[in-house]
Amino acid sequence: MTGNYAQKVGERLRAVRKQKNLSLQGVEAASDQEFKASVLGAYERGERAISVPRLQRLADFYNVPVDQLLPRDVTGALAARGAAASEAGSPEDQASFAPVAAAGGHQERVAVDLTALETSEGPESELLRRYLGMIQVQRQDFNGRVITIRDEDLRALALLFSTNAEALRHRLDDLGLRHHV
Repeated sequence: MTGNYAQKVGERLRAVRKQKNLSLQGVEAASDQEFKASVLGAYERGERAISVPRLQRLADFYNVPVDQLLPRDVTGALAARGAAASEAGSPEDQASFAPVAAAGGHQERVAVDLTALETSEGPESELLRRYLGMIQVQRQDFNGRVITIRDEDLRALALLFSTNAEALRHRLDDLGLRHHV
């Protein structure tokens, strides 16, 4: 059972690393040799168990919540939470994005530049970071560059900012946070 769990942890580590578009050697170089490619590879193959402090440092390096580096429990509450997050991020769900009509009648998705959001300051930015971070955890999407938000999320954010969806689109543009797809 322990070996199987280490293998599942390894699969999660590999999945997040690949979402970040990093090779094992890329992680080693970007972490200033803290995470050696050979050791990280052994973690990912389940040949070596990772300690909790090291897992936390790796989560910090990947900029993801530490629980996202752990496999989903197949029983109990974690299974339900994992299934909900898995459904939210499934390829079938990607097709169910509700595009928002732009001026001129064509459909337009709203995408937020997460890289720009990291350096943005102010209460709006903090609220956006928290809300979009929650969406990333739900979808298990940690590529860290851009996140496309659904129509219902855009409406919820607009309500939080006491405005409407169209005004929020413009505000995201003003803040330099909207990524045009």
